[in-house]
Amino acid sequence: MRRAAAAVLGAAVAAGLAVPTALAPVAAPAGAAGVAGTTAGKTVWLCRPQMADDPCTAPLTATVVPADGPDTVQRARPARHPAVDCFYVYPTVSEEQGINANLAVQPAETAVARAQASRFSQDCRVYAPMYRQVTVNGLLHTTQLTPAALAVAYSGVLAAWREYLARYNHGRGVVVIGHSQGAAMLIRLLRSQVDHDPKVRRRLVSAVILGGNVTVPVGRSVGGTFSHIPACRSTSQTGCVVAYSSFDQPPPADSLFGRPGTGVSLLSGQTATAGLQVLCVNPADPGGRGVLRPYFPSADASAGLGSQAAGAPQVSTPWVTYPDLYTARCRSAGGATWLAVTTVPGGDRPVVTESLGPTWGLHLVDVNIALGNLVTMVHDQVTAYERR
Repeated sequence: MRRAAAAVLGAAVAAGLAVPTALAPVAAPAGAAGVAGTTAGKTVWLCRPQMADDPCTAPLTATVVPADGPDTVQRARPARHPAVDCFYVYPTVSEEQGINANLAVQPAETAVARAQASRFSQDCRVYAPMYRQVTVNGLLHTTQLTPAALAVAYSGVLAAWREYLARYNHGRGVVVIGHSQGAAMLIRLLRSQVDHDPKVRRRLVSAVILGGNVTVPVGRSVGGTFSHIPACRSTSQTGCVVAYSSFDQPPPADSLFGRPGTGVSLLSGQTATAGLQVLCVNPADPGGRGVLRPYFPSADASAGLGSQAAGAPQVSTPWVTYPDLYTARCRSAGGATWLAVTTVPGGDRPVVTESLGPTWGLHLVDVNIALGNLVTMVHDQVTAYERR
């Protein structure tokens, strides 16, 4: 498949979300915190400040490919002394054969951290724990996907969060970022550790939780998934959540995303549906339609993302961006709510497609299709947080 953006994350990023509809909400088992995701009581970090070869501080230089005119090079770099932190939880990438992954840092984890988290290093120190996520194999074999397997995954994220707060945070503001299974883990984490704790909640700059089916009561900004963390209704609002699932056509009735209580909702134990809708916050314009600013890893930077990454663009920089290629707005219809992505006609640049079919929509590129907008939004939120 040659479509560059659809190839960026590969099918493994979120494969197998057709989980059993009867799956019950999952809680971490007693004593699980500090077990999964740790070695001798210490988190195995995929990304952490001062780590050698940290994928979350990878080079950020991008090739800009306009509809007309020559390509140009755009330079950016991680901040030297950022004021806040980011806590990133990666999506489903492990192709190990077991139900839960081990804690060895492998090419898939480093590649997805570069693809999704590294550009946020322009505004934050990025912490990303390894965790014993449910593997692609575990999600595909739904008879083996048990509450215990999800609890193992979550307990590693919980242990890492507690270690981060105890050893590294020092009262700093923090942005939490996750996609797909990573978003599901963060929904659980925020509900249990942040939402009802005013002291910790005051440190929350924002939560970027994509492809995870955060819910709110129909027509409202808070309630549903979170009792006290509202939707972001401006680019500079703090203590709020940015959430969406992207589609280029209305989600079908059996969609895995955009509909409460089904699909990805079950990974975070969100089974409620009455009076709820999935939250959509447009990072290009929270109040309406806006132009998306995508950033996709180039072919060389995509190594480790699986066979689908073979279609990534061949440019001389680690990144490529296509200005003015997409617009987006939030839409609700037929019980679904989604970020509706429209391709702007003109030019011969590659465009994203629903490469895994309409039930998935544009899930594989939820992050990268709007990564420039998300980074700018976090920058504005950090500025507002520092001025409080």
